[in-house]
Amino acid sequence: MAAAAVTSLHPDGGHELHHIYDSRIPVIGVGEGSWPSLVEHLQQLTALPHETVQQRLKGTRKYGVAFEGWGRRNRDFTHYFTPQQVSYAYHLSADRMADLLHESTRARHVDAKVLRIHRVNGGAEVEFEDGGPERYDLVFDARGFPGEIDPARHIQIPFIPTDTAVIRRGPAIIGDGGDGPVLQHTYTRAVARPYGWIFVIPLVAHTSYGYIFNRDISSLAEVESDFDAFLEADGVPEFEQRAVIPFPNFVHRRIYDGAVARIGNRAAFMEPLEATAIVSAQFQIGMVLQTRLNRPVEHLERDAPVVNRFLVDNMLRYGLFVGWHYSCGSRYDSRFWRYARDQAWPKHRQAAGPEAVGCAALRKFDEMLELLNRPVIDRADWSRMCAVPLTSYAQMSQGLGC
Repeated sequence: MAAAAVTSLHPDGGHELHHIYDSRIPVIGVGEGSWPSLVEHLQQLTALPHETVQQRLKGTRKYGVAFEGWGRRNRDFTHYFTPQQVSYAYHLSADRMADLLHESTRARHVDAKVLRIHRVNGGAEVEFEDGGPERYDLVFDARGFPGEIDPARHIQIPFIPTDTAVIRRGPAIIGDGGDGPVLQHTYTRAVARPYGWIFVIPLVAHTSYGYIFNRDISSLAEVESDFDAFLEADGVPEFEQRAVIPFPNFVHRRIYDGAVARIGNRAAFMEPLEATAIVSAQFQIGMVLQTRLNRPVEHLERDAPVVNRFLVDNMLRYGLFVGWHYSCGSRYDSRFWRYARDQAWPKHRQAAGPEAVGCAALRKFDEMLELLNRPVIDRADWSRMCAVPLTSYAQMSQGLGC
């Protein structure tokens, strides 16, 4: 995505772009959901019609997230994109999106393992497993999760109570659109279960399933058994076991330093409950490129800390929004849900406090909740945002019973 964005914003070709990847690392396809901003973005990056992009992605149109069993009201509800039943995102095949963006990138493609990326005078240096180092003006570091979470470099998010995903793939439950894209309204299902929750993402090529849980509270055997029971009850007789993935919930304290821009899972991660991964990468890439391409280079040293603080603040707002989903528990009075509601979520005030993170994310989040508690919300506040719009906070508040 970063390489395609550079190509799109540098149409004159007055640069040398290297797209570095390691073909030995497989595409797992975790989540495979997105936000509406991706629809327009992919059309811009590929110069293809929306319908063609959707078909190339083997995708369906996602109109929101359907929550089953969440909150204290003991009823199911849907978090719709706004305008409701008009705005849509994609459920997409991750490997096909990579191929589509690859075609839209004018670059020298380098298949190599990167050992280290570090800032040097005038740019950044990339060290490879085989061959000498290369120097660049700007590097997008998209190498995935850090090897370890270091409090000096990373802000931990302990108020999100999950840390592991079991990924499976089942047969498609949505029929192929034939000569055109599938127009059926689809939703990502987020189903509360005793040990966590399960996502169900319907594509044309397959259906993606994931059980999200906390490995310190529940054993893998317990989760696998409950996953089996869910799929059997859902009428899925067979499936492919894809992966068991431990993950951190964190934000890097230095997403951007002027020469290195950490993006995607290198910059931050929150469990896939609200499909924040792809939209976060879009945001990170866009902010960095717009600054680098539209501001004089002599402003770089002053611009970089400002852009970094803005990105960190926005990522933490996503984290607070996702963690808040657990604040009212679920229909299950299980060990996991008691921990999520009573122990994990209450940590958000200390973990996201300004003295710990150096930004105002928590204050902005509190302001959104204060708005929801007003008997009347002024029209001037209808467009307020805290990573997501006020309409999203309102829908989740009503659905969860907050």
